Amino acid sequence: MLKSVTVSGPGPRQRQFTAAKALVMGAFGTLLYFAHAAFVPIAMALLFALILSAPVEALHKLKISRSLSAALILVVVIAIMAGAVDMLWSPAQEWFSSAPRTMAIIKQKITPVAKFMNRLEDLRKNAGSLSGTSRGANAAVPGAAPPDSAPVMILDATREALVGVLTVVILTLFLLAGGPPMLARMTAAFVDDLNAAHVLAIIERVRAEVGLFYVTTAIINVGLGCVTAAAMMAWGMPTPYLWGALAALLNFIPYAGSATTLVILTLVAVVSFNTLGHVLGVAGTYVAIAALEGQIVQPLLVGRRLEINPLLVFLALWFGGLFWGIAGVILATPTLVALKVIAEHARSGKAMLEFLGPNNPARNRDKTLRKFAHSFVDSG
Repeated sequence: MLKSVTVSGPGPRQRQFTAAKALVMGAFGTLLYFAHAAFVPIAMALLFALILSAPVEALHKLKISRSLSAALILVVVIAIMAGAVDMLWSPAQEWFSSAPRTMAIIKQKITPVAKFMNRLEDLRKNAGSLSGTSRGANAAVPGAAPPDSAPVMILDATREALVGVLTVVILTLFLLAGGPPMLARMTAAFVDDLNAAHVLAIIERVRAEVGLFYVTTAIINVGLGCVTAAAMMAWGMPTPYLWGALAALLNFIPYAGSATTLVILTLVAVVSFNTLGHVLGVAGTYVAIAALEGQIVQPLLVGRRLEINPLLVFLALWFGGLFWGIAGVILATPTLVALKVIAEHARSGKAMLEFLGPNNPARNRDKTLRKFAHSFVDSG
């Protein structure tokens, strides 16, 4: 007598759980999008606390309280940032003040683009002249913007920026003063199947790996900035230190940072030099420097342990910018790195680790060969 074998799909309870999880994720994404003004400072403070926790913990091991250590480290970091801004303020101000003249030079040198823009301007003027009568009739509209609307907008933006920076500094100070134990207790309180000790171990690994990753990346970017500044000086570029600092700062953003630096350097070379060879030399030199950093220096010093699928990095940058603007772009890569470290040390993180890992068939083949060699040695 033959027995029938039936393959059953997911049960109703599992489907309900999946639907509930999708609804929770959608609601959480909507909350992050509309409440970005509240969540962005918290996320930035968490990032800075992860990066700065290593020196704070080192001072804490020397019997210095975490509060005093956090205050000292923050003062030093803010002083360094203020000194860098002060050093680069003058050349940046010069380029900002000469922006109209720079744009005029670019329009003169890039003839097709200038002609295209002139045609668009003529079309706009013709459209404005056709509707001039209707606009004249409605010239005195009560809802027109007041003359001082631009200064008011600038003051509002400055106030919001200052409030945001102050909030990030205060939150970072509290997070550094509390240390990993405070984060472990807060996280374990919201997760039922984890205890504080296990959460603390994961936080310590995240702090160590992410902190080391970004300290190494910062050293690499400083070296990239110095080499870029020296190369721009050799080519005779104006304010080479400004372009070196820009290259170092933007290189924290994968892919988009180096591309933006290349565009800026090319435009500055177009404005500064009259020969095409000089412009191509500046652009080609930076491409060579960036390729050397990305293909040799970065893998050599950072290693391949924290590599992430490039597609996921691009999608994280895209959605981060869509959700939170510049702050989302800054937070995209460290979020992926932290997720991968958590997956490496979590009890059920194998699926997440496979999802985040780089799509490298050669690496997978080498891993398979190593497993086969170990099994052969063990069997022998």
